[in-house]
Amino acid sequence: MAAAGGTAAARPARRGWDRTRGRVLAGCAVLTAGLLAFHRAVPNSVGRVGSLLEVFLPWLGLVIVLLLGLALLRRSVVALVALLLPAAVWTYLFGGLLLPDAGAGPRDLLVVQHNVSDENTDPAGTARALSGAGPDLIALQELVPPALAVYERTLAADYPYHAVRGTVGLWSKHPLTGVRPLDIKPRGITESWNRGLRAVAGTPHGEAAVLVAHLPSVRVGAGGLASSRRDESAGLLGEAVAAEPLDTVILLGDLNGTADDRGLAPLTSRMGAAERGFALSFPAALPVARIDQVMARSATVAHIRTLPATGSDHLPVAARVTLR
Repeated sequence: MAAAGGTAAARPARRGWDRTRGRVLAGCAVLTAGLLAFHRAVPNSVGRVGSLLEVFLPWLGLVIVLLLGLALLRRSVVALVALLLPAAVWTYLFGGLLLPDAGAGPRDLLVVQHNVSDENTDPAGTARALSGAGPDLIALQELVPPALAVYERTLAADYPYHAVRGTVGLWSKHPLTGVRPLDIKPRGITESWNRGLRAVAGTPHGEAAVLVAHLPSVRVGAGGLASSRRDESAGLLGEAVAAEPLDTVILLGDLNGTADDRGLAPLTSRMGAAERGFALSFPAALPVARIDQVMARSATVAHIRTLPATGSDHLPVAARVTLR
């Protein structure tokens, strides 16, 4: 009987929860919390590592989930307790973005921002998709002939007012005045380059300065993040915002950076980003970051979301802006 059933001593002991096991996991949890809470302290002097971290900062939430799974697998009490710290910091930083849209109000504008790509083979379809969302304003980047003529023709019926400067454009249901280019060209670019405009939209709730911008691209390589031109252009755009005489300013643009990226601090220090919605917009096939931004001064970007893919390598974003 003993041989057939085995003895209690011979059976393996059930592994319970351990209050000492998992110290390495706990250390990883504390490190993750530190990166979330003090990401500005990560130096940017070599390879702009700080900015690179900030581009993907929300994705540290996946690290927390992974550590949680390992802590449960190891039945580690200390790791689970330690994970409360990064979870709390992540929720503080990004939890609000997960809240549902509160709904449109009487002083709202719906705006759409889209880098349409200079290689887009279906500009007419792209224009119809954007106008189908019913926005008050549509901002486009990478406008090139002959696609520009297609956008103008396709959007004309619903958007009687529009302005184009260089490769950026703005279409509006409301009258546009005071249209002029924005000089956001970095010093190192010598060729013709016009990727910013400013216009005043006469909305039913008052005038708003609308800025459309396309900041220089960044590259990630062995040397880190190459963003010096983007950062310089962001500084010039920040100066334009500071000099804008109208109180209400709406910025729509492909900023080639996230709202957390310190390279955009000249803008984010002066304007508010979306309060709700992640709206990851790039690359369209597998979005990992929102580099297409809607920001506002003396107004609130209440919610932002992505629209279905077009012929671009970016997803369009639509935002609800509440005027004061």
